[in-house]
Amino acid sequence: MSDQIDVRNVTFEYQVDSGPVLAIKDINFFVQPSEFVCLLGPSGCGKTTILNILAGLLRPTRGDIRIGGEPIGGNSKQNRGVVFQDFSQLFPWRTARRNVEFGLETRKVPKAEREETAMEFLRLVGLEKFADVFPHQLSGGMQQRVAIARSLAYNPQVLLMDEPFAALDAMTRDDMQQLLTDVWQKTKKTIVYITHNVSEAVFLGDKVIVLNAHPGTVKTELTLDLPRPRDPLSEPFVETQREIMRHLRTH
Repeated sequence: MSDQIDVRNVTFEYQVDSGPVLAIKDINFFVQPSEFVCLLGPSGCGKTTILNILAGLLRPTRGDIRIGGEPIGGNSKQNRGVVFQDFSQLFPWRTARRNVEFGLETRKVPKAEREETAMEFLRLVGLEKFADVFPHQLSGGMQQRVAIARSLAYNPQVLLMDEPFAALDAMTRDDMQQLLTDVWQKTKKTIVYITHNVSEAVFLGDKVIVLNAHPGTVKTELTLDLPRPRDPLSEPFVETQREIMRHLRTH
């Protein structure tokens, strides 16, 4: 399938004055097409490093990553949409619609088609009435909705998300988690989602990959069989959180 992800024995070292530092070591995992996978772990476990390698922003020191059976690199980065935590990822001089159009512009999509597609994805995230509003006029949650719409508009195979809701207040974060679930179910995208929040991972993920730190290694993988929509107050949800916490606390 064109949107499966296969990560094999990936290691990354970065250089400091005192020599090489091992950030992640022998990372292995597989993501099925249309699967929602959460990478979960403490600060310093290499979550963002892994995401940046998947996005093509870093090259692994060793190992191999394939998306749809093809090695990442070159023009394949166009098949990956990325949403970061930082609200400044939007272009402040572009309206919401013009931000969503950006990836389509780089692909030389005709203007009328760009505008129609941008409005389609703004509707998907509930912001069609804010198409001509600039980012500074939007709340943090609304800006992240625009970022999600922009990442989906050019139809990437894979959506990579690096703690996109971490800076939001609790109520907005809950709303955004539900929105993302709805969008994912409608678009059937393969999603790799970085988080340090156990409840968020349980709410969103088909599978949770728990990482150790210093260097980052895969500790365990848990498949979540909880039915959707998920109730964070239900006993199965709470017990799944407890199970993940046990993995995070043991060494």
